[in-house]
Amino acid sequence: MKMQEVRKIAKQLGVNSFGKKKVDLIREIQRKEGYFDCYGTAEDWCDQEQCVFRASCLEKADFKP
Repeated sequence: MKMQEVRKIAKQLGVNSFGKKKVDLIREIQRKEGYFDCYGTAEDWCDQEQCVFRASCLEKADFKP
């Protein structure tokens, strides 16, 4: 997912994206949405199936379900 898309989601949720790295911003969005702030840390599996960043996260963690 591109940073522009992440910023759009952040804006919709009222999360300030100014000066934040992509990973930090995504984790803040995850917290705001009620998910664990775990973007990019999956090792064996991910149970956050409704998280909008799940596919990107698993790709970043180099893990395929």
